[in-house]
Amino acid sequence: MVPNNSADLDTGTSTSAPAKPRKLEVADLITIGVFAALYFVMVCVATLVSTLFTGGFGSIFLPAIAALISGCVYMLLVARLGKFGGITVMGVVIGLFLFVSGHFVLSFIASIVFPVAADLIARAGKYKSKALLLVSYVVFSYGLTGPILPLWFMKDAYVASLQARGKDAAYIDGVFANINTGTFFISMAAILVCALIGGWFGQKMLRKHFVKAGIA
Repeated sequence: MVPNNSADLDTGTSTSAPAKPRKLEVADLITIGVFAALYFVMVCVATLVSTLFTGGFGSIFLPAIAALISGCVYMLLVARLGKFGGITVMGVVIGLFLFVSGHFVLSFIASIVFPVAADLIARAGKYKSKALLLVSYVVFSYGLTGPILPLWFMKDAYVASLQARGKDAAYIDGVFANINTGTFFISMAAILVCALIGGWFGQKMLRKHFVKAGIA
């Protein structure tokens, strides 16, 4: 007589682990907050580096430098969370940091649009596709262009915001000294290249160290 092994199926009992909730929970928001703080530290480091080594071009190359050094933070967040909304919330938090620190008010728009797009791209690959995560990181990195895009496209409004903050004419002239069509395309291309390198490095470090350590 053949034993009946279908008892578990009949009772609906399953020995597999429960499915991971797909919505953000309180613990997820705490995790996002930690990674947003780490990413902001990277932005601060990028600000220091751009100021010291790129002279009058510092502000327009800041997003590229940040993209170069922040890949590990981004990839580790995605690996730890793997839910839609995490990338978006981190981008919005960074935008709030920029807004509170005195950047142009419209910079907050880029901190929403690009992170949402990055989140959608990552979700398309179920937060597992290396190629789509790399593309996602590139798109996310353009979220930091919020403070600099108005330099090219909204000069009058940007000047008004600087004057409202008490900046004199000499300071304002220095801000716009290197703003032209050429530097716009160079800045955008630099973000693309640096984000590809930074994202690739972040994925490599994730596999080599964080996965083996059980962190991701």
